[in-house]
Amino acid sequence: MSTDTVTDVFEEHRPVLLDVAYRMLGRVADAEDVVQEAWLRWRGASRAEVRDPRGYLVRVTSRLAVDRLRRLKARNEAYVGPWLPEPYVTDFGDTVPDTAERAVLADTVSLAVLVVLESLSPLERAVFVLREAFGYPYADIASMLDRGEPAVRQLAGRARRHVDERRPRYDVDPAERRDLTERFLAAASEGDLEGLMSLLAPDVRLVGDSGGKSRAPLRAVESADKVGRFLVGAAGKGVPDVSFRFLEVNGGLAVLALGDHGPDSVFQLEVLEGRIQSIYVIRNPDKLRLLDLD
Repeated sequence: MSTDTVTDVFEEHRPVLLDVAYRMLGRVADAEDVVQEAWLRWRGASRAEVRDPRGYLVRVTSRLAVDRLRRLKARNEAYVGPWLPEPYVTDFGDTVPDTAERAVLADTVSLAVLVVLESLSPLERAVFVLREAFGYPYADIASMLDRGEPAVRQLAGRARRHVDERRPRYDVDPAERRDLTERFLAAASEGDLEGLMSLLAPDVRLVGDSGGKSRAPLRAVESADKVGRFLVGAAGKGVPDVSFRFLEVNGGLAVLALGDHGPDSVFQLEVLEGRIQSIYVIRNPDKLRLLDLD
């Protein structure tokens, strides 16, 4: 296989490798590092031993991601304030024409699900991602992770029960989410407490991720009254010359706030029965570096 062909085959599969690594790690930079390391392994592999390039690359990427996830667990314990995944700009476009497949991909990359996946063991998370997001058979996953199939089935069942117990239930109607997001943005920008209260569920929860590097609450804010007053207070402090841009992040509509020096924050709402149930706000500048899309 020529050097050009080796590169072309890898580039053909790079998007799915990045998707696998990001779902396992929740960090774009770490996912990119894993994929780059997979490229080095691929470039040095014996072609005679690689019958299925995609399977080989997903196997290598999965194992590298599991190893890195084990190392990251210790780092997360020292994180300042709540942790949210790094925003991942998603646009399935025409590459995923099937509506059901789109829904699965969007769900398994959502901020809410990735937060739940953080509580799984590295192997449980890998099995969940490979099975639920990408539909690999248990036998293939066992080969990828060098585990027996019965053990993989047990890991999959445990991971699925854990996620089902903790995953929030949200409506995903895009038109309703867009309407509520626009109304929320208008009310929050104007410091309109009454308008905000009409949109928030009684048990709404706001989670802000700053990593201690920007202003954000160090604990989740809960209840409509507390969240509404927090947002009104934030609007009163103001951000000079801020502009807003809609984009798709982690499979759903989000808003990027842009200040004089680039991205200031990104926020996303989760909606159920016409009310906002959760608000995710990411202000850690390290996690916003890829969102300056101009």
